[in-house]
Amino acid sequence: MSEPLLKIEGVSKHFGGFTALNNVTTFVKPGERFGLIGPNGSGKTTMINCVSGLLRNEEGNIIFNGHDVTSQKPHQRTAAGIARSFQIPRPFHTMSVIENLMIPSEFVPRPFHTMSVIENLMIPSEFVGHHRGEKFDDRADGMEILETMGMAEKADDPTTDLTQIELRKLELARAMAAKPKLLISDEAMAGLTGQEVDEVIDILFKMNERGITIIMIEHIMRAVMRFSQRIICLDAGQLIAEGTPEEIVKNKDVERAYLGSDDG
Repeated sequence: MSEPLLKIEGVSKHFGGFTALNNVTTFVKPGERFGLIGPNGSGKTTMINCVSGLLRNEEGNIIFNGHDVTSQKPHQRTAAGIARSFQIPRPFHTMSVIENLMIPSEFVPRPFHTMSVIENLMIPSEFVGHHRGEKFDDRADGMEILETMGMAEKADDPTTDLTQIELRKLELARAMAAKPKLLISDEAMAGLTGQEVDEVIDILFKMNERGITIIMIEHIMRAVMRFSQRIICLDAGQLIAEGTPEEIVKNKDVERAYLGSDDG
């Protein structure tokens, strides 16, 4: 088995006297399609906030690509290869669609121009992105991403003209613009029609085929079950189940978490 791309080791997070995450340990393999489920308040958002750096866990470690990133800030984790799309798209409305993609690209490390050639080569590749030394063409890269999203013809349109599904696609496109090794898709399908849900799933499959590892957080169960190779379920801040979609569907602890106790 290859070394996990992401390891979450004994992570706990507290808000005052409330425990949002309680000693959660799991891992995500390179190239894996990984599902994260759980009822409202189960700790899903807290967990991905700890992974992306928006929150600092008090206990445990976050290991990404062989490096402990627990103390790193969000922009440092983005530079290392962690990207996240948010449930509520917040594009820059004064910019066009393609210009929105050029903002995340600024987090992709370029060659360190203040260093010599040999000093550049001594920087670990994990911290300088996938394309060290390669000329980065923001618009060309952005157009390629928009092609994947089926939105190339919208490149120069203002984001205020976009539909709900197009805004969700733009949110995924902005995450892709950071050239991630790991993409966290946070409820990208909430509020979409069945056909639109299938569109987003197909896009995520395409992204995964390009070698991007994906964590999907989603309340639409058919989407998680179709997309994920392996799923974990949180409840009250604790990991209660882990397995294939088929195993999760049959898991009694998962059923109780969503439907309540079957006692009495």
